[in-house]
Amino acid sequence: MKNNIIISGFADEICADFEEQLKTVTALGMNYICLRAADGRGIAEYTAEEAREKLLPKLQKAGVKVSSIGSPIGKVGIGDEEGFQRQLAQLDQICRMCGIFGCRYVRIFSFFMPKDEDPAVYRDAAFKKMEKFVEIGRRYGVTLIHENEKGIYGDTGSRCVEIMERFAPEGMRSAYDFANFVQCGEDAAACWNMLKPYISYVHVKDALYSTHENVLCGTGDGRIREILDQAVNRDGYEGFLTLEPHLAIFSTFASLEKDEGNNRLKNRFRTGAEAYGAQYHALCGILEGIGIGCEDHE
Repeated sequence: MKNNIIISGFADEICADFEEQLKTVTALGMNYICLRAADGRGIAEYTAEEAREKLLPKLQKAGVKVSSIGSPIGKVGIGDEEGFQRQLAQLDQICRMCGIFGCRYVRIFSFFMPKDEDPAVYRDAAFKKMEKFVEIGRRYGVTLIHENEKGIYGDTGSRCVEIMERFAPEGMRSAYDFANFVQCGEDAAACWNMLKPYISYVHVKDALYSTHENVLCGTGDGRIREILDQAVNRDGYEGFLTLEPHLAIFSTFASLEKDEGNNRLKNRFRTGAEAYGAQYHALCGILEGIGIGCEDHE
């Protein structure tokens, strides 16, 4: 497979029904998904045994593998102690799922910061809590991948580097998201160059500086074609490119997006399946333009 690039995606953006998600991705020729929600439940709401009994048979029947588990771990307020304790238990179950699904990556975050306060004040508190996540991941041999998300400690390139400098020696890696950096006013290319020693996973989502709207990949300010050209053809990136369109309202959107103002932007496609397909074909066009044909991908 040329360049060892594999296209995956957050299939819950297609619809709530898990079997329909799998039908849509396989019809596109995809063999991997990032498992974030299935049958109307977020993945953290499942126990490992429920995942084995209810989700694994459907994956096996469809011939689809799991590239990563798109957990919400770390997507709580830095001062929410009850939420943090609940997430420790959820992460333990999610890491067990990795063994069930044959997957090595679990996406995490670095806690929502109080509005209008300097995140630097909360650095030590965030790192102390993330240490607990790392301990659980290490216990199961799972690689935690930190996503740059709006409003968390690691939302800017420089703070993501801080996180990696602290936790990469313990096995944590970076999940790079083009759109989230744009929506934080960051230069996506500069952030790639800062983080590239640590990046093991890429989310394909684009956005505009002017309105923070999510747009079809390659049409926004995420510099996706330029960065992927550098990443694959010069930096030697290998692994997953995971579709995360955010181009239509989907069942778990409200629980994922803190900024509900972006909802006005989600009506460009009639269905989640249409938006997902459009993002897939747009990414294929970008890859073909940089010399990597989609027919080469699993």
